[in-house]
This record gives sequence, C-alpha cells and structure tokens, in this order.
Amino acid sequence: MVSFDDTKVAFASKSDKELQWAYRLFKMISKPWLVKLGNIGQNVAFAIHLPIKGLIKKTIFRQFCGGETIDDCDNQIAALNKYNIGTILDYSVEGMEAEKDLDATKDEIIATIKKAKDNDAIPFAVFKVTGICRTKLLEKANPGEDKLNDAEKAEWDRVKGRVEEICKTGHELDVPVFIDAEDSWFQDGIDRLADEMMAKYNKQKAIIYNTLQMYRHDRLEFLKKSHQTAVEKDFVLGIKLVRGAYMEKEGQRAMDKGYPTPIQKDKATTDLDFNAALKFMCENLDRVWFCAGTHNEYSSKYLTDLMSEMGIDKSDKRIYFAQLLGMSDHISYNLAHSGYNVAKYVPYGPVKKVMPYLVRRAQENTSVAGQTGRELALIIRERNRRKGKEEYQPVG
Repeated sequence: MVSFDDTKVAFASKSDKELQWAYRLFKMISKPWLVKLGNIGQNVAFAIHLPIKGLIKKTIFRQFCGGETIDDCDNQIAALNKYNIGTILDYSVEGMEAEKDLDATKDEIIATIKKAKDNDAIPFAVFKVTGICRTKLLEKANPGEDKLNDAEKAEWDRVKGRVEEICKTGHELDVPVFIDAEDSWFQDGIDRLADEMMAKYNKQKAIIYNTLQMYRHDRLEFLKKSHQTAVEKDFVLGIKLVRGAYMEKEGQRAMDKGYPTPIQKDKATTDLDFNAALKFMCENLDRVWFCAGTHNEYSSKYLTDLMSEMGIDKSDKRIYFAQLLGMSDHISYNLAHSGYNVAKYVPYGPVKKVMPYLVRRAQENTSVAGQTGRELALIIRERNRRKGKEEYQPVG
C-alpha cells in the first residue's frame, strides 16, 4: 500500500542543506505579490542587460530545471534514476518565430530522443507544437488548412514535416514521444497532427502520445471517441492525462471574445472527469497506453487502487505516473519506492529562454489551492523528523 506521507522516502535524495534551501524558495514563492514583482523585475533586468542570470540560475531555475543544455541534465538524470525515477527531457524554449529557430528547436527535440535511446533512465521524449510552429500560424490552422493562404500552407507543410521527423525518429529508435497539450484555440490542429502520427506509428505499441487537459469539459468524451478511432483504425492509443496549465487564460479569453468557456464548472468536476478517464483507460488497457501526469494525491492513489483491483502489475509499462521536477516529490518518490513506473519532467534550456516556463511554475505554486502550503508543510515535517521532533506540521 503506497503512502504519500512518508517524508523520509520523499526527501531521501536531499541533504539537510538542500532541504533548507527548498524551504526558503517555497517560502518566497508562496507570496503572490513577490512572484508578480519578480516577473516584472526579471523582464526589466533582461531588457536593460542587468546581470541577473546567475541569481535566477541559483534559485528558481535550480529548483525546476535540469540545466541549460542537454548534457547539463546528466547529473539530474542520474540522481533521479538512483531512486528508480525516469527523466523526461523537456526542451522548454517556446514562442520562437523565425524558421531557423523553429528548425533548431526541432533538432534539439530529436537530440533528446537520441539521448533517450542510449539511456534507460529516459523513458519518454516530449515536445510542444508551439515550439516548432509560429503561434499565429497554429491558431489560424486550428479550424483546418483551408483557412490558410498559399504561403501559409507552405509554412504549415514545413511544420508538419517537423512533427513527422520527430515522430519518425521516435518510432525508429523505439522512444515514446509525448505531444503536449496547449491552449484550446490551438488544440484542434494539434489533435489532428497527433491522431495522424498515432495511426501511422502506433501499430504495435504506443510510440506517440496525445495529451488531454481534463479541466476542459469535452475531454472525457474526446478520449472515448479517440479510443473508438483507435479500434476502427487498429492502432494503440497513447494518452498523457493532465488537469491542465492554462485555465485562467482560457476563461479570460472566452469572456473577452464572447464564446462559451471550454473550462469545467468547478475543480470537483475536473477531478471527476480525470478519475473517470483513469478508470476508462485501465478498463481498455489492451488498446490504451497512458501516463497520469498529476500532482494530486487522491488521483494518484485512485490509480494505484484501480491497478490493484484489476490485477495490473505495478511495473506494467503501459501505465506511467509523472510529475514536474521540483514539485510533489512525496508522490514521485513514494510511488517509485513502491514499484510503480514514475518519471519526472526535467525542463532545460538557456535561462532567458525558459523564463516563461519558470514564471508559470512560480504562478502555479501560488495560484493552485494549497500547492505551496503543501510543499512547505512536507519540507517542515521532514526537517522536524530529521531533528527527532515528534510534532509535525499537518499537511493539507
């Protein structure tokens, strides 16, 4: 029986000094005003070329990223692997516009696939379509390619060529590839690309995985339709299931533009759909391979219970758990310690270029109910345990 309360296991990889450092960082990002001020400050500092890169690298970058280059991540990969946790290398550069930059990102993603081929500690690769496509083009192509002019169609063909090259490399090297979910006004186009790649490369096993954000009220039904398509076309459906990362932006855009929000009515409904999706996929494991990307203890425990009830082995490669580096170690390390397949997303890239990712992580920790408080309480509990104190600050 897995428990997420065992902080000895959760923080086994951290020295007393590292634990103290993590405590200070989460105390800092627990203050929304400080996160907002820090975001404004770093934008100004970079704009006028102040030397703040070193400060960022020693603080928030150190907590949530593996390094600036793919080889910088080697120590982090080894450290996670020591505790039976895999690494998903995530080149977190986004928002590029020039073709040469988009091609460079594609090449870097392929480099992560090649690195995974030679390292059993890297079970998956991952990419965002916005990393290899202009966002304006992706938005215009979202309803369909018929909305594009001739020049845009040629550009879109180059985007599809990048996606094809990435997925083909994953297939040839037998490295599964996640296609991350994004904003709803991009997602239809991404879904079509993912469906095409799955139908082509998932004939024997899941190599390509689409990602479903369950804060959207239509995703459970979409999952069931995707499964039916996989049955009809005879391929294995690969799914990464998450609650989602763009909820506030989604709601605001729907309000500004006057269309119905794609977001669930409340968190409870999101949780119900997330867990219903877990059950559906476990019941259809002959056709669905999936990764539960969640920082939620209840959903993680629910999936372990489902696996037990259905006689699914803990180490069945068709099911993975995943969390982000620097967050929810109590889930990752305790699951891995109990024998489940677990991986951490390990973002990397030049400090300035991964700042949008880092800002989202800081904002997520301040806006998600209880996230920072939970992280802090767990750290305090472990510090007290190491000091021999019996009274722990409650978690929750």
